[in-house]
Amino acid sequence: MFRKKTAIVCMTLLTFTAAFISGCGSSKANEGSTSSPGNTSTEAVAAAEPVKFNFYFTGSQNVKDLWDTLIPMFEKENADVKVNPVYIPSGTGAQPTYDRITAAKQAGKGSGDIDLYEDGLSYVTRGQKDGLWDTLSAESIKNLANVDESTLKDISNLAVPYRSSAVVLAYNSDKVKTPPANLDELYDWIKKNPERFAYNDPSTGGSGDSFVMTTLYKFLPEEAIHNSDPSIEKDWDQGFALLKDLGKSVYGNGIYPKKNQGTLDLLTSGEVDMIPAWSDMVLDQTAKGQLPTTTKMAQISPGFNGGPTYLMVPKLSDKKDAVYQFLNFVLSPEAQTVIVNTMHGFPGIKLSNMSQDIQDSFKGASEGFRSFNIGDLDKDMTKRWQSEVAAQ
Repeated sequence: MFRKKTAIVCMTLLTFTAAFISGCGSSKANEGSTSSPGNTSTEAVAAAEPVKFNFYFTGSQNVKDLWDTLIPMFEKENADVKVNPVYIPSGTGAQPTYDRITAAKQAGKGSGDIDLYEDGLSYVTRGQKDGLWDTLSAESIKNLANVDESTLKDISNLAVPYRSSAVVLAYNSDKVKTPPANLDELYDWIKKNPERFAYNDPSTGGSGDSFVMTTLYKFLPEEAIHNSDPSIEKDWDQGFALLKDLGKSVYGNGIYPKKNQGTLDLLTSGEVDMIPAWSDMVLDQTAKGQLPTTTKMAQISPGFNGGPTYLMVPKLSDKKDAVYQFLNFVLSPEAQTVIVNTMHGFPGIKLSNMSQDIQDSFKGASEGFRSFNIGDLDKDMTKRWQSEVAAQ
């Protein structure tokens, strides 16, 4: 009886022990089976998340409209990259963006969360001096091979010249039968037609900046438009004297509208008959019926300034691969066709890479303008204009 009872107890203990071990083993197996799929799922979600980069750009509404079109096109074809556009309206100043990139570098904080930056030539050259921009190549951006080599060489491959435009004279052909052919004729027309000409504050838009700069350099050797040495500023005196004298003949006896659009609005309303304006803005607004059908354009000789708008990649951005992917798209014939049709500007890539229709439409159209590159002197120019011309 004792043996039987002992045997029953032993069997019970053995059964319990086996169940316990089995339960522990089952628990571990279950733990592994539940955690493994969970981890795999998390990793899959993480892998599927697109790389997001910040793109800062400035300009008039047509520039915003362009990126509002191109970015969704890119993201549709490239699900692994997300572009976060940060639009700074023209006239509010791009300088704080540049300062932010510079400050981040100096503080050892990368690129200040700015991964791509759009602006003009002066910011390319400033960034070159400050060591801000990444050197670009066709190895990382295949379609960069479609850009004119001399254009890239001029900027040491520190930016992508993705589109071009030029400042021209836009005028009401009902009131101006024969537009001025050169600067002397333009100044003479302004004086003979008081308050019928306007140019915007140069610190708020490139067309006004071009008028001021072209006037200053009228009295200097042609090669001076590529000189960024501050010593040349003393030779601006004659140009500033002329701008000051013209002040009493321009719109409102010395009223300077804000932004490129400000002068276009005056031309549209008939308050003035002639302005300096960006060719792409004139063509775009004429096509949309926002400018009168009587609006025509003419380039003076030697020409106002023109040339590319650039995209720069901060050297310290940690999203450069994603940015390269986007830039390669921007330089594709597909995206460039949108740029031409939307901005009415010249393509950033060589015309030979575009459709025959687009090639034919630009025959002779990109001639006449000049590319000014005076670096940081542009800031000094606008400051002096404010004190000597606008403040009179």
